Amino acid sequence: MTRAKKQISPDTTGHITHFLSAFGEDQAALNSWCATHPARLRQMAYHWPFWRRPDQCPPEGDWRCWLILAGRGFGKTRTGAEWVRSAAEHLPGLRIALVGATLADTRAIMVEGESGLLAIAPAHDRPIFEPSLRRLTWRNGSMATLYSAAEADGLRGPEHHLGWADECAKWDNGEAAWDNLALSLRLGPAPRLVATTTPRPVPLIRRIMDEAGTVMTRGRTADNGLNLATAFLERMTTLYGGTRLGRQELDGVLIEDVAGALWSRAMMEAAACDGPVPDMRRVVVGVDPPPAGNRGDACGIVVVGLGQDGRAWVLADASIQGASPEGWAGRVADAARLWAADRVIAESNNGGLMVESVLRAADAGLPVKLVRASHGKVARAEPIAALYERGQVRHRGRNPQLEDELCGLATGGSYHGPGRSPDRADALVWAVTELMLAPAGSVPRVRML
Repeated sequence: MTRAKKQISPDTTGHITHFLSAFGEDQAALNSWCATHPARLRQMAYHWPFWRRPDQCPPEGDWRCWLILAGRGFGKTRTGAEWVRSAAEHLPGLRIALVGATLADTRAIMVEGESGLLAIAPAHDRPIFEPSLRRLTWRNGSMATLYSAAEADGLRGPEHHLGWADECAKWDNGEAAWDNLALSLRLGPAPRLVATTTPRPVPLIRRIMDEAGTVMTRGRTADNGLNLATAFLERMTTLYGGTRLGRQELDGVLIEDVAGALWSRAMMEAAACDGPVPDMRRVVVGVDPPPAGNRGDACGIVVVGLGQDGRAWVLADASIQGASPEGWAGRVADAARLWAADRVIAESNNGGLMVESVLRAADAGLPVKLVRASHGKVARAEPIAALYERGQVRHRGRNPQLEDELCGLATGGSYHGPGRSPDRADALVWAVTELMLAPAGSVPRVRML
């Protein structure tokens, strides 16, 4: 216990994990310290610099809007409330705008919620809340007024030093409310605004991200795991991990469709299947090798089967990044054995016969079929995207990286996905072409070697 006391300095550690690590697994010592230091414990409970994580600290430098774009449970509301509280307590006479999707949301979440302004303040400095006036008042004269984004005109006229906008991605009257809020921030030398929201691909969020003076913090639900129930995290991961909803609501990823994209996010959702897959008539492995000597690009390796239901089923994405030729060839051979593939369909544009020799070196019995592309990746992908639209291609589970590449392919030959090249997507296209189109001779642009 003596050792733990010497290590504990709640005023200087800056984070709860440092404090807890002083006790290690000694829960009794922790309980004893809490019991014998009640005053310090009460002080710590409302000392935000001690509890916050680094990603909850206000950014340094000159900024006008701090956009916190993160998953549910990250601690966005607490961060926004603590930013307002700190300013209100230390700068007398401030005028602050609190804006939620509706007036009920502003009150229930930003003011009276578990992480709202009333809950986070110590009793001796808790602001007085006057619901009828939609107003919070601190003892030093700082004042915060509640507004509704649904009633954007309510922000006309009032002037503020600071603003806090919560869940602005779901504001029905978003851009009008944002404009009026921005125009109201005209008091003091440096008006500022914090926006806390779960990402959604709406015009207002894209606009805020692009505005001069915006700094952004991104985060996931799991980043706040120390303060969330383990059962909750496990259940959310089980239910939504890898899904579009999970990536948006848990991982804080802004998922939006590319203009002119061949695949949409809705198509990916429709193609996903978490249940059993049918028996397969055939299984092939599509391979898009990286250029010889280039370890920067991934080797696209996608396993696709032709089900008894007549659909193509994307069974696995075994793609590998930064591997040597021997490394990616070994991964192809492993995938072919695991899924009992009857053929490996490999693009030979980058390396020609070298691709086949590398694959056969990994497994002499590997059934390799080389294909050469005479058109670009997007042109080859168009008929496959049409199969998705007709419901002829399904995915076993979720493959977020593969889905991102597919949704980055756009008409006109452009690519707007992750990485320099859609290697996973191209491997899928070769495999689905072999199973669904090549037998009918409907892809004349692809010449078999």
